[in-house]
Amino acid sequence: MSTDRIFEDRLARREQVPLLVGLIGPSGSGKTYSALELATGIQSVTGGDIGYVDTEAKRALHYADRFTFRHLPFGSPFNPGSYLAAIEHFVRKGCKVIVVDSMSHEHEGTGGVLEMHEQELDRLAGSDYGKRERVKMLAWAKPKAERRRLINSLLQLEANFIFCFRAKEKLKLEKGKEPLALGWQPIAGEEFVYEMTVNCLLLPNARGIPTWETEFPGERQMLKLPEQFVDLFREERALSRQIGRSMAEWARGGASPSSPAETSQNQTQLAQDALPAPWADWTNLERGENRARQGTATFRAWWKSLTKEEQGAMPQASLTEWKKLAEEADKGKDA
Repeated sequence: MSTDRIFEDRLARREQVPLLVGLIGPSGSGKTYSALELATGIQSVTGGDIGYVDTEAKRALHYADRFTFRHLPFGSPFNPGSYLAAIEHFVRKGCKVIVVDSMSHEHEGTGGVLEMHEQELDRLAGSDYGKRERVKMLAWAKPKAERRRLINSLLQLEANFIFCFRAKEKLKLEKGKEPLALGWQPIAGEEFVYEMTVNCLLLPNARGIPTWETEFPGERQMLKLPEQFVDLFREERALSRQIGRSMAEWARGGASPSSPAETSQNQTQLAQDALPAPWADWTNLERGENRARQGTATFRAWWKSLTKEEQGAMPQASLTEWKKLAEEADKGKDA
């Protein structure tokens, strides 16, 4: 069958894409702190505010003295449409990085997708349990459509996202076979988890250090580490602002992040460029060797001039390198 359609192509090139980071783990694995670390690193690239959608009894406020973010306490109903409304609220406020903690309520919380399915069964079949079994798949149409609308809308918004998912250990039961341990599984719809750019598994007491190798089939299926981030996570280390920054640089069209060993020789450049807004003037006025010649006294005076909020937002890699440059400058003066 012929067609009159006309197609045009062009040479493929990298363009800016949104980041969707999934942090999956049980209570105590470090999801909340890790989310704020990553968000702060991403913000250093994207600018704008960090918005935090908090379903966890204001748990994020435990870290309000260490991070700067806008906080939104979020209660039931936890349907996909309400999550989207909360996220769009932050986008209108100018937030470029949005953390949702926890996204698991969208699945199993009051008013979430599982409860929406039960409500549809009640509407379609009432207490007729035979009919309820027959229309079980049909009853998924409305809640799954609302979730799909949430997902599709997220992909169109000009923001980056970090989603925290609760996790629980699961077994796969098959008749006549021993139960198969799947490992820690996210409490979420599969279609939502699979949309993530990267999925990190944080085991109990992980303190923010993700696990990428596992013997459990369920965990292997859920983990997602795309090729462009393999070097970034080659070493075992906690999720950090530096990692968030590297991921954001890639997302806006930069090269794939390098391993920490490869980036260590570029720390001076990182110290000059990896700066949130409070240090824009310092960066412009005191570039490279000029800043290095200032010495520790000038550095300490400048540091004391910052607020605690500004000091807490300083990328650790930059702070370490600046101290090193200042000390080297002192040695040069004494020589």
